[in-house]
Amino acid sequence: MGTRTFRDRADAGQALSVLLDPNEFPDDVLVLALPRGGVPVAAEVATALHAQLDVLVVRKLGVPRHPELAMGAIAGGGAMVINEDVIRFEKVKSLELQQVVADETRELKRREQLYRGNAPPARIDGRSVILVDDGVATGATMRVALEVVHRYGATHVVAAVPVAPASSRGLFQELVDEFVCVSTPARFFGVGASYTQFEQTTDDEVRATLADASARHQRDQ
Repeated sequence: MGTRTFRDRADAGQALSVLLDPNEFPDDVLVLALPRGGVPVAAEVATALHAQLDVLVVRKLGVPRHPELAMGAIAGGGAMVINEDVIRFEKVKSLELQQVVADETRELKRREQLYRGNAPPARIDGRSVILVDDGVATGATMRVALEVVHRYGATHVVAAVPVAPASSRGLFQELVDEFVCVSTPARFFGVGASYTQFEQTTDDEVRATLADASARHQRDQ
């Protein structure tokens, strides 16, 4: 792994797909995207592997005074990861943490309804799962997502991202069977620094991508 700049998230997904050998995965492998930015990346992976695509909604818990700094993350099913070091360093009070969790839980439920409607989430139990995001920074979001898929009974778990700090592999080693990453910059300046185009993925784009992927998967069956 070296350093690479991607044109956009689709380009990143195509580059990631090259590192994922279809012969290594069973026919019912599930690609789970972390919305919103992970969805266009994961769509390319799912297409390359002829796999089912779904989303795992995870919300970062931002420090109240510095929302971009993650002090943890939550996901559906009540999973939560807290970074105690960040909370201590930023002097986050218990009530502040509780308020952020409550706010992000409401947003998590809204997005699950928005993206899936009344459709149930894809089955995870007994399946190989590839978790995909558009990159890893602190790792809090990916970590809670990995804990969720283990809780729901995944038999083989891969974390796959286009870009991450070199230290990321060690962060997830006890939670993954394989960590796949295209680019590990020696000097990491954030996920967006590895993209030429890094506009925010919209909810409409997420819904459209999931609908297209569902139709393709049904045709392939």
